[in-house]
Amino acid sequence: MLRSVREFRKPTILTLLLIIGEVFIEVLIPFYTAELVNRIKAGVEMRAVVQLGLILVLMALVSLACGGAAGFTGARASAGFARNLRRDIFEKIQHFSFENIDRFSAPSLVTRMTTDIGYVQMAFMMTIRAAVRAPLMLVFSVVMAFLMGGRLAMTFVVVIPVLVCGLLLIAKKAMPAFRAVFRKYDRLNESIEENVRAMRVVKGFAREEYEKTKFAAASDNIRKDFTYAERVVALNSPLMQICLNFNMIFVLYVGSRIIISNRGTTIDVGQISAMLTYGFQILMSLMMISMIYVMLTMSIESMRRIAEVLQTEPALKNPENPVTVIADGSVEFDHVSFKYSKLAERNTLDDISLRIPSGATVGILGGTGTGKTSLIQLIPRLYDVTEGSVRVGGRDVREYDLERLRDAVAVVLQKNMLFSGTIRENLRWGNPGATDEELTEACRLAQADEFIRSFPEGYDTHIEQGGTNVSGGQRQRLCIARALLKKPKILILDDSTSAVDTHTDALIRAGFRSYIPETTKIIIAQRVASVEDADLILVLDNGRISASGTHESLLRESRIYREIYEQQTRGGAQDE
Repeated sequence: MLRSVREFRKPTILTLLLIIGEVFIEVLIPFYTAELVNRIKAGVEMRAVVQLGLILVLMALVSLACGGAAGFTGARASAGFARNLRRDIFEKIQHFSFENIDRFSAPSLVTRMTTDIGYVQMAFMMTIRAAVRAPLMLVFSVVMAFLMGGRLAMTFVVVIPVLVCGLLLIAKKAMPAFRAVFRKYDRLNESIEENVRAMRVVKGFAREEYEKTKFAAASDNIRKDFTYAERVVALNSPLMQICLNFNMIFVLYVGSRIIISNRGTTIDVGQISAMLTYGFQILMSLMMISMIYVMLTMSIESMRRIAEVLQTEPALKNPENPVTVIADGSVEFDHVSFKYSKLAERNTLDDISLRIPSGATVGILGGTGTGKTSLIQLIPRLYDVTEGSVRVGGRDVREYDLERLRDAVAVVLQKNMLFSGTIRENLRWGNPGATDEELTEACRLAQADEFIRSFPEGYDTHIEQGGTNVSGGQRQRLCIARALLKKPKILILDDSTSAVDTHTDALIRAGFRSYIPETTKIIIAQRVASVEDADLILVLDNGRISASGTHESLLRESRIYREIYEQQTRGGAQDE
């Protein structure tokens, strides 16, 4: 993760140097204060007292300046580090395959980019400031205490071990609760995301109270862990006070007896004041170290989760010398078998062999779970085959540059996403350089132009995140128009006209024939009417091609196809 420091290496190093300077001066201040007290007690001239007083004021100002500057540079370094780290994770995720995303889950990745990075940022700030300041202050203060206090410094032989053992015990008790919280954050975020995405379903079944109860339980679970951990950590304060008061009583009692018995020849009042200050600095340093230990231990879990993302290699990679030119839109499946996990007992697709010439229109029918979507996801190499090969333009898809391959394939899903922004901006995802005339033509072919113009702001109408302010049919047509603007070699429609009527569906397919005649068109559908005019229709059953042919031949030869057709036509499904 330290690679993410990059251009903020200079403020990071400067922070460390400033902290060292601040600590060095702070440790010298009690020494000069003791000298000032002894001079006043000895009755020296006011001029000497003023000189030493001015030196102390100057040292305090320099220490303040170092501390203030360290705060500024430290904040800049930690915020910059967090920004770079967040960007690095986001870029890494962009190269993840679906397999990688499935492994982490979307809510977990969101938690890692928000909550976890927040903890890591605080840990980085604490490391370059407090984690340097506290140990240095402890070491310097102990050395100065023994140099100035002699036998008085023996108090630290008792106090330091007691405080260290107590703080370590407190941290050890609190850590398991802090670690558990991060896993619960993932589940909480998952609950939030699920609820927001399924808000219509929640309201449709009047399950708001159930969802609120479920969320409250998850939130309360986190509260309990944090409450327990913070109660344990709160014991730092009384332990600190006990050690501080013991040190003060010991120094005052023993120091006073030494001064009286030796008449100030070995230790004087100034040394006692310095010992009290050094004692406070030592104990505060130990207290700070314990807090650093707690914070860093909390952050280690976040660091581990972030490092896990950064160290994960994308499941799909470019070959060493990738092919960048796709000759045409022909597709060939050669004895392809596929399963989503190596541990899966059975294949999702089993021994698929198929050849689609460039420019052909292919329809795919089949029940839920028969492998239709899995089949088309292998073409743009969203997943790799388990056995066999998939060829596009006469070459195995694993030989192509991933970006070039996916740029040549446009996929329109049933639940395709629109992004926050205007309709015009969403359409230009398909072709950033598309003119207004090209936008209009694509929308007209996708049967979207009419409803877009019905909006007061037309193509400049703002789309909410996910396209929630347009209907399902409008969203599908906008996604189809976006894909048409891409002018791909292969266009895949995964049940992407399910929310439009059959008349509009027919007009859209007619637009394909006129606008992209050379593009290979693969249409997954539930309605026979959406694919009956295709050059080739595939019927999938249990991950295998049960039958293939034209509409007429399948009516004669395929029982599954004939049953689907009769069920839909008898019930008037084509007119729905």
